[in-house]
Amino acid sequence: MSTGSGQSALLSPDSVLHRASERLAQKFTGMVGEETVERVVFESYVALGRTAKVQTHLPSLAEKFARERLTALAQSRGLVVKDVPEVLYICVHNSGRSQMAAALTRHLSGGRVHVRSAGSQPSGEGILPSVIAVLDEIGIHVDEEFPKPLTDDVVRAADAVVTMGCGDACPLYPGKRYLDWELADPAKLDLDGVRVVRDEIRARVEDLLSELVPTKG
Repeated sequence: MSTGSGQSALLSPDSVLHRASERLAQKFTGMVGEETVERVVFESYVALGRTAKVQTHLPSLAEKFARERLTALAQSRGLVVKDVPEVLYICVHNSGRSQMAAALTRHLSGGRVHVRSAGSQPSGEGILPSVIAVLDEIGIHVDEEFPKPLTDDVVRAADAVVTMGCGDACPLYPGKRYLDWELADPAKLDLDGVRVVRDEIRARVEDLLSELVPTKG
């Protein structure tokens, strides 16, 4: 009898999502109700399914996305203490600028901030190959990242929201710090052009980190 991933592969998407809901409901016991957990899991699956070109790993991606959303929801309700500032990067497709900014922030912050990214119209093609390439050049790997739709919960949980060409798609809430970075779209650039955008984002991230989490001494 096969077990583990072989058994999971035979389950219908609904079965896999119900199991994911049960796992997440246990994780968020006392913070988010079971019905809300299940709704977020299935909503996440549908939202990713609208754009994802490859559907093979969609249920597992939906669980990962739902976990982030539920964490953000619990944070926005004050049920989870934020040990570090939360930064949210938003661009149109979440396949270029916002992914680079998130990756660079994780790399440069050394855990001093928590980062999320999203797209107002997320791409179904994954992260741009040129973006993956220029990040690889500096030792940053984004193999496990994927374009995610913008949701209300992640905006509510953020302390700083940085937009990059998504226009009015980002909801505004009082008490948030909003920044808009005007950057060229990597999808329209050659590799050298993407490197320029990467380096510009790096400089802006360094400035932002110096304000959010200034070093002591």
